[in-house]
Amino acid sequence: MFATLPLFPEQASTVASQVDALFYFLIGVSSVFAVLIATLVVYFAVRYRRRSAADRPEAIHGSLTLELAWTLIPFALTMVMFFWGARVFVTLRRPPDNALQVFVVGKQWMWKLQHLEGRREINQLHVPVGRAVKMTMTSEDVIHSFFVPAFRVKQDVLPGRYTTLWFEATKTGTYHLFCAEYCGTEHSAMIGQIIVMEPSEYQTWLSGGPVTASLASAGETLFTDLGCISCHRSDSGARGPQLVGLFGKRVQLQGGATLVVDENYLRESILDPQAKIVAGFQPIMPTFKGLVTEEQLMQLIAYIKSLAAAPDQQIAAPAADTQG
Repeated sequence: MFATLPLFPEQASTVASQVDALFYFLIGVSSVFAVLIATLVVYFAVRYRRRSAADRPEAIHGSLTLELAWTLIPFALTMVMFFWGARVFVTLRRPPDNALQVFVVGKQWMWKLQHLEGRREINQLHVPVGRAVKMTMTSEDVIHSFFVPAFRVKQDVLPGRYTTLWFEATKTGTYHLFCAEYCGTEHSAMIGQIIVMEPSEYQTWLSGGPVTASLASAGETLFTDLGCISCHRSDSGARGPQLVGLFGKRVQLQGGATLVVDENYLRESILDPQAKIVAGFQPIMPTFKGLVTEEQLMQLIAYIKSLAAAPDQQIAAPAADTQG
């Protein structure tokens, strides 16, 4: 019903109806209480107004029933809001395991996107309908925000770290993409399109562009060119941890702390290798800060992630020279 109104964008993703239902509930509860409170304020102002200087209000002894009612009813409503909101939040934060991978770099004032197969786009993203898509995003300069109103998804894109967002489109078509965080003088021009296609059309589009190396293949080439292979070997004399199967694994650091290897951990290891050193290794890895771009960082990380399913590989990435 509300989707036809100009203020309510089309629902075009699997989570859009869930987000809208929660939003309508919050609006409904707020409206009911706003009308109720305004009505009572007017009623009490008239009903209990002082009619003369001699008027004295009667003592109020209170009512346990009334006290319980205005305590328990709002409490119950807030608990419904909390658990309903938590459920939607968890859904939005947990992409399916089989989601397509797309890497995004925000830059004043454009979106640079790259598919795992290597296809690149600027201010446009082609995706298949009915398939979950996971976005791994970072910024080259300031804070941006990736916002697709029809999908009801929005996520800040931050310099110096990775954030993720996912959606699954339910309708083919072209949908608006905005930056929802003021990022400079041309902020209003930082717009784009999400083009949702039938799976067969998407595959045709994906294979129809210029031939480029996949993200992992480009990362492997960069890994070799940077000389990372000299330290990250599978033999016993390796000076850095082996990264085969590393992604998603829990590792122990010097000092006894442990953490799970993810994109942000790998990124930090490449740019600031002394920050977290894996137990059993020396802090000898040089920093690659200023030597690799954000897109190259994503290529290296994609290569490391690809090694998880390739036990015969012998190398990992510079991200773990001091981390693991």
